[in-house]
Amino acid sequence: MPLQVRWSDLDPNFHLRHSVYYDWAAMCRMEYLQTHGLTPGMMAKHQFGPIIFREECVFRKEIQYGDTVTINMRLAKGRRDYSRWTIVHEIKKQGDALCATVTIDGAWLNTKERKLFIPTQEVIEVFQQMPVGDGIEWLD
Repeated sequence: MPLQVRWSDLDPNFHLRHSVYYDWAAMCRMEYLQTHGLTPGMMAKHQFGPIIFREECVFRKEIQYGDTVTINMRLAKGRRDYSRWTIVHEIKKQGDALCATVTIDGAWLNTKERKLFIPTQEVIEVFQQMPVGDGIEWLD
């Protein structure tokens, strides 16, 4: 998905603030879920949502105002019931220059009981459609 670098995204060194990378990764994931029917409204109605255990960004090249930037995502690791998962995002500029990799480890939370749970078949089907990386690691 294409991204836009805004003036407000820059730090005093005139390159992208570190927190913007995390915001872009969250936007990418939520756009994917939304496009596949897992909207915030649907999740609220059925009392579940994603939860993150770990989020890490490795910075490789700086991004500056005016750069053409894209982000992708892929499932890198998970349980076959998709109750736990690792998603990797690559943020690139000018088409192919890797600038950062954002990795998250997550799961599904029942928002009423405040406990982790195995997702519904609808969620499983959405995750089965997600791009996967070479050598995906199944945890079970």
